[in-house]
Amino acid sequence: MKTHALFILALFTVFFACSQKQDSQIELDSEHPPKPNLVFILADQWRAEATGYAGNPDVITPNLDRLASESLIFENAITVMAVCAPWRASFLTGQFPLTHGVFYNDKPLSTDAISLGKIFKNAGYQTGYIGKWHLNGHVRGTDPFSGRNQPVPKERRQGFDYWKVREVTHDYNNSFYFDENDQKQFWTGYDAFAQTDSAISYIQRNKDNPFVLVMSWGPPHDPYPTAPQEFKDRYDWKKIKLRPNVPLALQDSAKRVIANYYAHITALDSALGRLLDEIDQADLAENTIFVFTSEHGDMLLSKGALKKQRPYDESIKVPLLIRFPSKLGTSSRNISNPINTPDLLPTLLGLSGIAIPETVEGKDFSRNLISGNDIENEAALIMLPVPFHEWQFQNGGREFRGIRTNRYTYVKDLKGPWLLYDNQIDPYQMDNLVENPKFDSLQKAMEKILGRKLTERKDEFLPADEYMTKWNYLYDRTDSIRPANYLDVNR
Repeated sequence: MKTHALFILALFTVFFACSQKQDSQIELDSEHPPKPNLVFILADQWRAEATGYAGNPDVITPNLDRLASESLIFENAITVMAVCAPWRASFLTGQFPLTHGVFYNDKPLSTDAISLGKIFKNAGYQTGYIGKWHLNGHVRGTDPFSGRNQPVPKERRQGFDYWKVREVTHDYNNSFYFDENDQKQFWTGYDAFAQTDSAISYIQRNKDNPFVLVMSWGPPHDPYPTAPQEFKDRYDWKKIKLRPNVPLALQDSAKRVIANYYAHITALDSALGRLLDEIDQADLAENTIFVFTSEHGDMLLSKGALKKQRPYDESIKVPLLIRFPSKLGTSSRNISNPINTPDLLPTLLGLSGIAIPETVEGKDFSRNLISGNDIENEAALIMLPVPFHEWQFQNGGREFRGIRTNRYTYVKDLKGPWLLYDNQIDPYQMDNLVENPKFDSLQKAMEKILGRKLTERKDEFLPADEYMTKWNYLYDRTDSIRPANYLDVNR
């Protein structure tokens, strides 16, 4: 009997110890939850209003609208510099263009940069990158576009290991890339579809480990008429509704361009749907930070202009959705205060529970997002230190600095105040309020905010040549051509 009692006591002791261990393990797991995955989908030249969820009556984006219904919707996602390579460098490093030095296309991001791929890799993540890179640059003194068809050396891949990348291409139906071993491979058909297949394969292979994937599509960047025919057939250009700021003489041309632009968007939307389905089927959605955004927008003949670089909303505002059910829930919520390109990296690191390097200049808004509040940011800085390519000096390009708040746009060029818009009253930015005495106090308030932003960045707002000389860059082709008295006239 005594032996039996001792046996029972021993069993109870073991059970109690195991129970304590399990409770302790549960407590430990709650303190150290699994690392979230990050899937970052980047489109090129997709402007903010060109989505169904944003109220566009023409564009067909059912999968993006579905994603928006489960995501944070950033109403004022502002690109710090509305052109490809500078945006990419600012996103990857969390720095402003005059810090990392990529303020001009086809210039290299330093191999010493502390960037997204390296940070997540050091935190134990698998890292993958698919699609357009545009941060390798070219050999000084060679053709400015010569690096676009060359492989990116391993030491210049910024910590990404899975690698299916082309520096730059806009031939979306005859597209090649280089793999991890610098071997040239070809995407079959419309490259965004094949790239999405590669992304799905990467996710399937890494679903049991924390991973980062950046997939960078080339469209809807021009050439506009090159989307698959089945998506072009879904749009009748004559029925396209234009923004009121498209000049009357260009309206037929604008409708044709926009119909083709939307065809690319709907093609990409279908690819996005396949990717979202894969993440759901793999049971990864709950603990995956899923981001959709773009580098910059496209004027699409608003104000008579095409493409980007300009400080207008068609150029500087981009779509931005972030879905992360485990911390942000599954209900759609709008964020109205502006978020800037350098803020993306620190905010994603904050959501991931990864320490933010001291080199990062952007703001971490993760606590605001998790708490259910709007982000605490009065304005986003916008800039163009050096105009180039389609908006080079001889095409009217000019240096500028400015801010975009959730209501106002204020921009200066080298002569002084240039643009002031009340975007709530004037959403198409057709009434420039600069030097209107009725808005003198508003202009002064905006000038004060801009001045504070420039002081924070130690940005002296110098002429373009000063920055090209400092970084030892050469202008491409005819970019530097301008009137002999340009600086005198624009000071």
